[in-house]
Amino acid sequence: MTFGVIITTYNSPIWLEKVLWGYENQLDKDFEVIIADDGSGEATQNLIEKFRQRNKLKLWHIWHEDKGFRKTEILNKAIQANSCDYLMFTDGDCIPRNDTIAVHKSHARRGRFCSAGYFKLTMPVSELITEEHIQSGDVFDYQWLIKQGQPESNKSLKLTATGFKQKILNFITPTKATWNGANSSAFKEDLLAVNGFDERMQYGGLDRELGERLENNGIKGLQIRYSSICVHLDHQRGYASPEIWEKNRKIREAVKKNKSTWTDFGIIKSTSSEVS
Repeated sequence: MTFGVIITTYNSPIWLEKVLWGYENQLDKDFEVIIADDGSGEATQNLIEKFRQRNKLKLWHIWHEDKGFRKTEILNKAIQANSCDYLMFTDGDCIPRNDTIAVHKSHARRGRFCSAGYFKLTMPVSELITEEHIQSGDVFDYQWLIKQGQPESNKSLKLTATGFKQKILNFITPTKATWNGANSSAFKEDLLAVNGFDERMQYGGLDRELGERLENNGIKGLQIRYSSICVHLDHQRGYASPEIWEKNRKIREAVKKNKSTWTDFGIIKSTSSEVS
């Protein structure tokens, strides 16, 4: 099974650098990295070239022109642009723990997708993280984070649970196994079978909507939020608005009501569909 990680990014090279350090630090080295770039400028291109020269990652850069928030479009292009059997999806602000690839591979099964976890950091803690902190694993040490100023959290078990305790927590958590853009994975053929991401969707539920169509098509979510974890760097979300949320909500409601498995606004466009 060939394995690829699709990382979305947009003009955040400082955060993307930390994330790529995390993938260089993986215990399982047998995977590709596909950067789905929603129109970043030269700084991001220079960063990717720097990592290519380090020669620790098999790295691909899929880019399109900046015409506003078009994350779903670049994700669909990234899905098409690789030949991997199995794909993990994450964002350019999510640093993976060193066992992330191994955990997703170990849980990959036909008929399901994996829904993993993330732990949100504050901006001050996000900014102080270095390559050394990632290599040493400090950034996933809850007590170390607290010492750096991270507030205490009732979600600390995501970082502290190990072994059998992870399995128990995955099983008993009331949180549904939904598709999230920070840390989810599926077989590529299953993503193609539902026509990828709906390109009408903007920020707010675009990942959940894909997962809902997968489930309608018989691909069930597996909860591994305590087994596979990334730390989520802080950032602003200027591209969110109530109007966009409402538009996305209506699309998702239709998917649920009609039990839709396919979108006419995905990788393959129907002759009558037009993304707006």
